[in-house]
Amino acid sequence: MHVKLSSPLLSYRQDMTQVNVLPSLTAANLTDQAAPPMGSADRLKLLDDPAEWAAFSLPEKDTAGHWSSSVVFEGMHCAACAITLEDALRAVPGVSSVQISSASHRGRIVWSPEQTRPSEWMQSVERFGYKAVPANDARAHEQRRQEARRMVWRLSVAAMCMMQVMMYATPAYVSAPGDISPESMHLLRWASWVLSLPVMFFSCAPFFGSAWRDLRERQISMDLPVALGMLVTFVVSSLGTFEPMGPFGAEVYFDSLTMFVFFLLMGRWLELRLRDRTAGALEAVLNRLPDSVRKRQQDGSWERISIRRLAVGDVIEVLPGEAFAGDGRVLYGQSQVDEALLTGESLPLTRQAGDRVVAGSHNLSGTLEVQIEQVGAATRYAQIVALMESASVSKPSMALLVDRWAKPFLMAVLLASLASAIYWWPTDPAHALMVAVAVLIVTCPCALSLATPAAMLATAGALARSGVLVRRLEALQNLAAIDTIIFDKTGTLTRDAFEVAQIHTRSGVQSQQALTWASALARHSLHPVSRALRSEARRQAQLVGDLPALDALLAQNVSEAAGQGLRGHLAISGGVGLTLRLGSASFCQAPAFDGHHLQVSLADDAGWLATFELAEELRPEAPTVVAELQKMGLTLKVLSGDGHAAVAQVAQSVGISDARGGCSPQDKLQALKQWQAQGHRVAMVGDGLNDGPVLAGADVSFALGQAVPLAQSKADFVLMGGQLGVLVSTVLRSRQTLRIVKQNLVWAAVYNAACVPLALMGFLPAWAAGLGMALSSLLVVLNALRLAQGLTPHPPQNAALTQSTKLTPT
Repeated sequence: MHVKLSSPLLSYRQDMTQVNVLPSLTAANLTDQAAPPMGSADRLKLLDDPAEWAAFSLPEKDTAGHWSSSVVFEGMHCAACAITLEDALRAVPGVSSVQISSASHRGRIVWSPEQTRPSEWMQSVERFGYKAVPANDARAHEQRRQEARRMVWRLSVAAMCMMQVMMYATPAYVSAPGDISPESMHLLRWASWVLSLPVMFFSCAPFFGSAWRDLRERQISMDLPVALGMLVTFVVSSLGTFEPMGPFGAEVYFDSLTMFVFFLLMGRWLELRLRDRTAGALEAVLNRLPDSVRKRQQDGSWERISIRRLAVGDVIEVLPGEAFAGDGRVLYGQSQVDEALLTGESLPLTRQAGDRVVAGSHNLSGTLEVQIEQVGAATRYAQIVALMESASVSKPSMALLVDRWAKPFLMAVLLASLASAIYWWPTDPAHALMVAVAVLIVTCPCALSLATPAAMLATAGALARSGVLVRRLEALQNLAAIDTIIFDKTGTLTRDAFEVAQIHTRSGVQSQQALTWASALARHSLHPVSRALRSEARRQAQLVGDLPALDALLAQNVSEAAGQGLRGHLAISGGVGLTLRLGSASFCQAPAFDGHHLQVSLADDAGWLATFELAEELRPEAPTVVAELQKMGLTLKVLSGDGHAAVAQVAQSVGISDARGGCSPQDKLQALKQWQAQGHRVAMVGDGLNDGPVLAGADVSFALGQAVPLAQSKADFVLMGGQLGVLVSTVLRSRQTLRIVKQNLVWAAVYNAACVPLALMGFLPAWAAGLGMALSSLLVVLNALRLAQGLTPHPPQNAALTQSTKLTPT
């Protein structure tokens, strides 16, 4: 059996009732109803086939010979669960790195195939009662739906039993002594005990299972104190029912038990729903590819195949409402296409024959025939997925602090509960145990563990829907504290498209010849200047019918000096070779020419050959963005490698007074470090192509433009739409996020500070403790949900700025 692998990140779901393909051994179809039943270990063994790794893993760039796998964990509820999982995975020989987010339930595991296999490290977490599922597995979404349905059933049983138990308990609260006979009261207790059994054995099953797992493995999670509280309450009340005259017969607490379970389950169900909304934008981007596609066969017929069998050169039919499975070019048809989640472009775009389409975007209206040009990791969608998966498992420093103290805090809760029971025992054993139960429940740090990641993930999801990718959640926290923003000029404050305005050459060199040679070097760079030179050379060659000759001219041994230019060898007719340099005037030792245009020079071994003047256009939104950022109290600067005159003119046009030109990457980094040494928190906004050192050195970095190679970019944020306007909204959203995180942390601290003393003094019944615990977690998630709304493009462009401004000499 041979299955063509085309994507390391694509969803590999298959509907075997509709798709006529050979079955794959991925986890997506391991539960096929037609397959014979197999155990969990057998299913995981199938993932040990190296051909299956690409479905949920990528080769690790930082560690040679290692793979990085993205998985979703089932059964997680808290930060302590994440710590337990990380400890279990790190204990497996061959696992070098583990990152798990308790908020998104996703993890990133780096492992060596020479020492371990996926089944081994996946089985290591099953021993603790959890389950690891490949992140792109179709089963993951379906199992989450099944988990939600099971939780609804448990919640429904708890609600019905709670209402009946409360009905039986009400007479004891409202009747006067002697109004109800002891026999009737005893009968009501027995009825309450019977109704509590479904709650204990069905509704509470997940808590007891998790607690038993913790005890067996000598671990601790937030379910352990909760389960202990439930068990103690039920045992004390049962003893009071069986022996009314015994030490625990004075009162039973079935009403408190069922109410507590109901409130806790209700809180967790709502948390589950809200978590899907806050982190849902990340999932929406991570799972946008179709399960299968209609491929055109050699005889012209169409056959539906699995997306994993899709290859470059295939022609597929994309119907209205379907997503594009790969990057390609439209051969036939016309339609409207939604690229909002990939490019930040909110309006549908028209695509017709000859236009390009991108994987993950949606076809809205007409039927299109598309020839595939890129699949799998080569698509921009795959790079976006890799970035977002990295963000979904990253942890801000505040969350790391909470995680670090989660287990010690839970241990302190158990000790405090034991101390309260010992203190109250001589007075009333039954009351002592119920005080201990209240302490166990009310001090559960669920709200504290959700405070930071819930808000951060909600913001990351909203930014993703607006075309802003977040590489690290920590960057949101840092962005809220910046006071200085540095802009690059080319492709940032100006558009990333240039026009060749004038060409200066040395004696004996023709302009067309110089442009052709420069184009041969420029094709090896993604810089806007290189693209402009290449475009102009192709335009002129097409006019004279010499385009094939231009495309055939190839430069060899091309290398790039960061921030300076390109160097390479060019073989021309007659076997003569030229060693050329293309870049700044200092790099090419070129003369300076008057004017405000951007100047790029070409030189050979004999010296200067030509200088190209390129006219650039100011981004229409740049002046308004600068004004809004300055209103926010931020200091703005421009650092650029272009000439001083051109940089000064752009800075003056947008309203920035501090601008420096002629800066190498080292000069930019040195200036950045000087400002940081003075106590400033600095953000850098660049094109992401040749600003690597300064982007890496800044406290926060932005890469702007759709030409950014995402896999290589080291920026914390990538503005997919190439619009500066969203920069203002991102800064504002980061500040709002930090405010909400602080509100969540303050609320969690105040809640514990107020309720713990009440529980220790015996003034807080178990049902009230359960209600408070559930409400505290819900309040944290609801507060974070305010961040889940998409960004409003900000600031609005006024009429005076809607026309592009061409920068010409004045």
